[in-house]
Formats: sequence, structure tokens, C-alpha cells
Amino acid sequence: MDARTDRDADGVETEALLAGCAAGDRAALARIYAAEAGRMLGVAERILKRRALAEEAVQDAFVQIWRRADSFDPRLGRGRSWIYAILRNRALNILRSEARTDLVAEPDELDRPSEGDDPETMVLKLSEASALRRCLERLDTRRRAAIVLAYTEGLSHGELAGRLGMPLGTVKSWIRRSLSTLKECLG
Repeated sequence: MDARTDRDADGVETEALLAGCAAGDRAALARIYAAEAGRMLGVAERILKRRALAEEAVQDAFVQIWRRADSFDPRLGRGRSWIYAILRNRALNILRSEARTDLVAEPDELDRPSEGDDPETMVLKLSEASALRRCLERLDTRRRAAIVLAYTEGLSHGELAGRLGMPLGTVKSWIRRSLSTLKECLG
């Protein structure tokens, strides 16, 4: 996009692309993504200081852009400003979420074993013939533990990060990729 004219490489204004998104035009969203995603990632990375979290913020921002494009009002401002406001708000929410996690994550508390079985025991309890078990066994041990703990104990990403002793962004990435792998495996 040309920063001075707020148009993409083909000369289409961001506001027109947002109107396309509001009408369900996926190509309009793809054009916004092609024009802005790289710059948005840089902005998010400056706010969040970590690439994994910045990528998550950009992804979430595009989901919001797609879902809320019909609420954009060009009389109130430029389309690009609206897009970056969504990104900034999402990045700040992630920062706030991380701060809460830091306050809650007392190492002694998180190191306590759960009253239930460990994740590996839970997987072993699934039927030998279970498709879910076969697919879970394809995951790396730590990723499998994150998925099992998230879905059997209802742990949040922050709680999982504390329990597993891993950075929050890593845990979020594990969950996202593992769910994708399971979805493909289960067909």
C-alpha cells in the first residue's frame, strides 16, 4: 500500500477493500493481508517484543477485520487507521494477558502435581483402537501433554505455560499446531 494515498498496489483504496470484506469478499481480505501483514507484524513485534506473540496478534487482527468489517465507517477515519487500531488493541490485550499470567503463576503452586493422572496416563487410557489415541501419539510428548492438560483439566494457555515451564507464546504455538495436526489426522 502506498502510505500517502492509502491504496494498495492496484490503486484500490483500503476503504473499498474493507467494504468488500463486509460483503464477504475473501479476495478483498487477501489483498489487505498482502499489502499490510508484513508491516503489521513489525508493529506488533515492537509492542509485544516476541515474534510468536506478534504473529498471533496479526492473525487475531485479521480475524477481527473479517468479522467486523461491516462496522467500519469511513466518515470516522481512514481504513488503514482502523486496521492498525484493531492490531494495537489486540497486541495490548495480549500484553495484559501475559501480565496476569505472571501474577498468577506462582512456581510452587504450579509445580504441584494434579490430583488426576498425568497426560501420558490419560492418553494410555484411551482405547488401543481409538483414532484420537493414534493421532495423539503422533505428537511430540510435550505438545501432547499441553493438549491433554488443556482439554482434560481446562488449563488456560498461561496456566499451561506455568505448568510446563515454557514461554506463553511457545505453548500457544504448540496448541495451535497440535490442533491442526489432530484435525488433519482425524480427517
